[in-house]
Amino acid sequence: MKNYIELASKRITLQEGVQAIEQLLLESFVNPGISTKELARKLLLPVPVTAAIKKELIKLGALRQDRGVCCTEEGAEYVRQKWGFDGLDMDLYRKLLEDCDWKAELADILSRLYEWFPARPQVNVEIDQSKCTPETSLRRAILCLKHHALIGSRILCVGDDDLVSVSLGLLLKRLFPEAVQHKAWITVVDIDDRFLAFIADIAWREGLPISGHRADLRKPLSQKQLGAFDCFFTDPPYTLPGMSLFVSRGISLLKQKTGLPIFLSFAHKSPAFMLDMQREFIRMGLMVSEIIPHFNEYEGAEMIGNRGQMIVLKTTEQTTPKIKGGFDDALYTGEVKRTMRTYRCRECNGSVQVGFQQRFSTIEMLKMRGCPRCQHHTFDLVNKKSV
Repeated sequence: MKNYIELASKRITLQEGVQAIEQLLLESFVNPGISTKELARKLLLPVPVTAAIKKELIKLGALRQDRGVCCTEEGAEYVRQKWGFDGLDMDLYRKLLEDCDWKAELADILSRLYEWFPARPQVNVEIDQSKCTPETSLRRAILCLKHHALIGSRILCVGDDDLVSVSLGLLLKRLFPEAVQHKAWITVVDIDDRFLAFIADIAWREGLPISGHRADLRKPLSQKQLGAFDCFFTDPPYTLPGMSLFVSRGISLLKQKTGLPIFLSFAHKSPAFMLDMQREFIRMGLMVSEIIPHFNEYEGAEMIGNRGQMIVLKTTEQTTPKIKGGFDDALYTGEVKRTMRTYRCRECNGSVQVGFQQRFSTIEMLKMRGCPRCQHHTFDLVNKKSV
């Protein structure tokens, strides 16, 4: 069978990457008869670029023009084989993509989640754990589907006290009611053995495609998993170092492709903090694709008003993890807010206080903005104390 994506990518050069070709072919499969303008709208591409991709796929025999665009028999079979669409409940799939009443459509899944969520291990506030609601967990899984990152994908959860892996697994099971197996797989990395065991027990009893691995994110993740995943979810500590570390570890395991989604749940923060966070995204070569305010709802998280935002990032040709080696600086909220560290600038030897109630709350912020005296960006830690 022809590899239509690879052949088309050799014929047309796209700044959006091969992901744009994949999405166009998939949209044509899901919505036969779709117009070029509607394809452009769904893919967020200019109409001429959309038309050029469509033209190449027609030449290759994957698409045909017939009152809109649709897959040929060969193109449809390629989609089914590549993404594992065999056995898919296409009616439910289309409903979820088109913003149906998902709580009604997936009431059976929500019911199961409401059984399990109260039994989750108690949160460990020292590592910034908090519990999202069952609706939020399932809403994240649906968001993954809408970004075409669920079916046939290898999905990573960088920390999972919100049981997103379980919601993803249950949604896949519902979408493939008669399939013995499908190509999607979900991997959880977490430092908390209690949650890993809890998730593993549910996965075993329900037959969900989930595996878990204990990992201390202060250390680099296993080399065996490098470049293995199509997307990842993370709800990191709500500190700048926490976000940078969790996202960096996730990036290190992603495939090296443009346009892969990263689903980052984070608290609503001040404009100054958000500006610093977006600088971090730029340093890691990430594009902000979508910000959804109040997307996440948490149980008992009064400090953040029980709500948090969902930030959808996309990889680019310049994407690289900011933190590649070990990490030994303050990470969690309690560490960042309750320590005082003194750094010495390597350029001018000036001392800068970093930490609780200081101008720079973290070393990452100091490095980003530079030494107040000389604007240099390299520092040595000379003292650390609790306050």
